[in-house]
Amino acid sequence: KGGETADVSARNRFHGVVREVKTDGLLAQVELDVTEPTRILAIITREAAEELGLQKGMAATALVKATSVMVKGD
Repeated sequence: KGGETADVSARNRFHGVVREVKTDGLLAQVELDVTEPTRILAIITREAAEELGLQKGMAATALVKATSVMVKGD
């Protein structure tokens, strides 16, 4: 279902494991554990989460495509 990502133009990819998927109406919140102790949290449509078959514990890749990225110092 997730399959190859070669046809996706996003170049920033974070491989990890799905920590949790919460659905609410038309949206799904997906929490992904990447390099410890970092996590990525994404809000996607519920339809996309179901189409990808996202489940806790499965391997997944976060693809990031943006026109700008903001960086904040600690």
